[in-house]
Amino acid sequence: QMSQHFQIDIHPNATLGSGIMLDHGTGIVIGETAHLGHNCSVLHHVTLGGSGRAGFDRHPKVGNGVLLGAGASVLGNIMVGDGCQVGAGTLVIEDLPPRSVAVGVPAKIIGRFVDVTAQPSIGMNQLGSKEAEEDIIFATDGI
Repeated sequence: QMSQHFQIDIHPNATLGSGIMLDHGTGIVIGETAHLGHNCSVLHHVTLGGSGRAGFDRHPKVGNGVLLGAGASVLGNIMVGDGCQVGAGTLVIEDLPPRSVAVGVPAKIIGRFVDVTAQPSIGMNQLGSKEAEEDIIFATDGI
């Protein structure tokens, strides 16, 4: 009944690190074998969903300091590296290396953070902001 009231469905076997922020909370789904690292920011309507059969490790592993934008879906037994930023509405179905910036359906890496200690979850700077422009090296081929 709590998940119906708050519209958040976190499986009791999911592994959650410390310092996680569920921003607005509504519509968040975190599956049974999912792992969410320390100091992550998860915006509304994010899904860490499974693929494959029950009883197997089928959910994503999200590193530390990751920012998951509103409506992002991360599906399958994949890894989102430390310090990644996943844009709103992005569908991630393959591993993302640490400090990547990814957007689109399916996700495409459009840049990477300059600072190897970057935690986009802390600053919450969205793409297009002055701060993001200073902290990210964008790919030259665009989206």
